[in-house]
Amino acid sequence: MRSLLKSVIAASLMCALALPAWAVSLLRDPDIEHSLKQLATPVLNAAGLPSGRMSVLVVDASSLNAFVIDREHIFIHAGLLLKLETAEQLQSVIAHEAAHIANGHLARRPANARAAQNLAAFGMALAAAASATGHSDAGLAIGIGVQSSAQRSFFAHTRAEEASADQSAIRYLTRAGVDPEGSVEVMDMFAGQELLSAGRQDPYARSHPLSRDRLRAMQAATSAYQGRFPSNPTANYWFARAKGKLGAFYRAPKWTLRRAGDSGHKDIEDMRKAIAWHRSGKGTEALSAMQRLITAAPKDPYLHELHGQILLERRNYKAALAAYGKAVTLAPKNALILGQYGHALLVSGNPKAALPYLERSANLEQRDARVLRDLGGAYARLGQNGMASLLTSERYALLGRPKDASLHAKRALGLLKRGSPGWQRAQDVLLASENADTQRRKK
Repeated sequence: MRSLLKSVIAASLMCALALPAWAVSLLRDPDIEHSLKQLATPVLNAAGLPSGRMSVLVVDASSLNAFVIDREHIFIHAGLLLKLETAEQLQSVIAHEAAHIANGHLARRPANARAAQNLAAFGMALAAAASATGHSDAGLAIGIGVQSSAQRSFFAHTRAEEASADQSAIRYLTRAGVDPEGSVEVMDMFAGQELLSAGRQDPYARSHPLSRDRLRAMQAATSAYQGRFPSNPTANYWFARAKGKLGAFYRAPKWTLRRAGDSGHKDIEDMRKAIAWHRSGKGTEALSAMQRLITAAPKDPYLHELHGQILLERRNYKAALAAYGKAVTLAPKNALILGQYGHALLVSGNPKAALPYLERSANLEQRDARVLRDLGGAYARLGQNGMASLLTSERYALLGRPKDASLHAKRALGLLKRGSPGWQRAQDVLLASENADTQRRKK
């Protein structure tokens, strides 16, 4: 599915660490990410973090976990998002992860951070939004290896850090006007995890050490605010929209159709039905539902984007382009929507028209491998083979494949004008790739 793109992230110390590799897929959707941003913004602002530059991304995993690996992204497993029951619970998870950033806990991993910073410019580490093929069943693994011990140390927090993050999160939530009781409710979900063997624990319990003392401290801290913060209807809506759309793509269509109206919002119900019908091959019903949604909210870019996805997957290219075009008009700076429109133009046979939209998408989000793939394809079809090789080299660099990146960077250097911006980019990829490959051989 084009809307809920499977993409890939690897949290690594550096791209050359030994296998076995550890990578997780992301589920990219502009509507879900927008909804999560609405929920996160007041909490991040309360934490003194740059909410405009930060994103909350969904990991394609049914387990319960959330984590941070840099100062610009908070990652939440799909399983945890679907498990949570209220906006306050989700905001408490965001606040807790934000506290790890604001309190400087990431600085405890200097080697990891240095390696990520040194290589991130070429997408060879911390590839936070590397999109895959766009097919619903086709994940694409980044070949960045992380030893299991390194993985555990990268994500794990100490009990002291957890206690500190708990107290900070409660402050952020109350500053944002959010009931902090959600924090206690989330912790209750993991009660008893420490009594299980490590292999049976949810990842959250392993990376965020629990204790009865920690729970008692949170209960004491939140009790002072009991009844002071009423439920926020706007936050409840965005939570229901993010969870409802994710669930419609993530769970079986029959399950979705049975539970479509659970949120109490008619538009979310219709959206979930449209997705379930589309996934079930009932295109007429899906498109009818989308027409109702768009008639009711014609200025919602995410509805037009979803409409475009359904039409494109039904190979109705002309109508899909019109829908995506409307979405771009309404959200001209959304990298995912721009990239999807560019992809639709490319597959419909118009690489020249696709090029500017793909370039704008790549400039807004520089670590999207799907866009780099489409850009390379557009350049190749327009006869600009040097740029096609450059984009291919950058895509392989992003995917942690230094040998392939080096091969295509050398090809680009032979085709592009010496000293040109593209030539310099290819030179940068070549140097970074050769350095990464050299360090890999030393391991």
